Amino acid sequence: MIAYLDLPAGLSGDIFLGCLVDAGWPLEELQDALATLPVPAGSWSLHAKQVMRGPIRATLVSVETTEDTQHRNLTDVRELIEGSRLPMWVQAHAIATFARLAIAEARIHGMPVEEVHFHEVGALDAIVDVVGAAAGLHALGVTTLYASPVPLSHGWTNSAHGQLPLPAPATLELLAAAGAPTVPGPGPGELVTPTGAALLAQFATFVQPAMKLTRIGTGAGQRDPAWPNVARLWLGENGNEGGFVEIETNIDDMNPELYASVSQRLFAAGARDVWLTPIQMKKGRPGVLLSALAPANLEATLADVMLRETTTLGVRVHKVHRHEADREFRTAPTAFGPITLKLKRLDGVIVAAMPEYDECQRIADERGVPVRAVYEAALNAGHSLKSSPPTTERNNF
Repeated sequence: MIAYLDLPAGLSGDIFLGCLVDAGWPLEELQDALATLPVPAGSWSLHAKQVMRGPIRATLVSVETTEDTQHRNLTDVRELIEGSRLPMWVQAHAIATFARLAIAEARIHGMPVEEVHFHEVGALDAIVDVVGAAAGLHALGVTTLYASPVPLSHGWTNSAHGQLPLPAPATLELLAAAGAPTVPGPGPGELVTPTGAALLAQFATFVQPAMKLTRIGTGAGQRDPAWPNVARLWLGENGNEGGFVEIETNIDDMNPELYASVSQRLFAAGARDVWLTPIQMKKGRPGVLLSALAPANLEATLADVMLRETTTLGVRVHKVHRHEADREFRTAPTAFGPITLKLKRLDGVIVAAMPEYDECQRIADERGVPVRAVYEAALNAGHSLKSSPPTTERNNF
């Protein structure tokens, strides 16, 4: 599934959460995900309600915390997130989002990243926003997030550093680092918060894709100005004809140690899969066929990665067509605690339920048991899900 963030009035962390909940992610699942964070019980709460922003109905998600604002640094935030039971994908993207914030703050204040102490964005409500956004994208099965140009405005805001011009310096740094296109906003005030900008920088590609829409989630901001203070999350399938390409190149003169980093960069650029195939090249030399599968609109991006990161002088591109099963992620209880399962559906019926291996390995390490035992317990939990009746409450992908 792909998604597109339509930003007529900007973005903040709570607006992002509102979009996800309005798109069909149950608030209870958001609360369950956040409950795995190692913070005191009762230190945060979430509430969702339907509101009107101008003539538009939207979901407003409010985050309330009881802790005093803590000036956490990046290490503090990383340790807090790594101490959760969230899927590894969620942890990695949440930590990377805060790393972007730390880099932006370091540039603004002229200090090393490790000396940066977050103020507003290190508070628990910001951590809830970032972790919740990553968990929601993972739960909904969003593989690629696109976004519209970002509306920016003018004015002033109060912060822990004193009065700051708008857009906030951290917001501008984050958007600049992401190469985000901007447009004039609908009015004065803070339209995009640093948290919203960090989420865009981490997850979004700033183009509008061809889509087959399946549902829309509309999130509301806390303020109710003269214009509809909302963002809209469009969910659907890639609408491009022949929506995927296979990009490949033959290489026989590159240090094999470099293939791991090349693969990582291809995945980071949006490749759905990357693989290496041993081949025999001219003069009998052994070589490697480097291949990547990606949405067609990322063809130029991935070709550029291959040309820059390898010794090749050219790449080949083939259009491919895929038949896909519907997929969703669901948490199932086991003797070792809740474990995330990837469900495969055909005609609405669950035909397979596979555990997330990284999560099984983490739980096994924590409990000092074989990974096989945790994996088999998760498989058994998946068998019970396969016998449950089809659900019509959520669109699957």
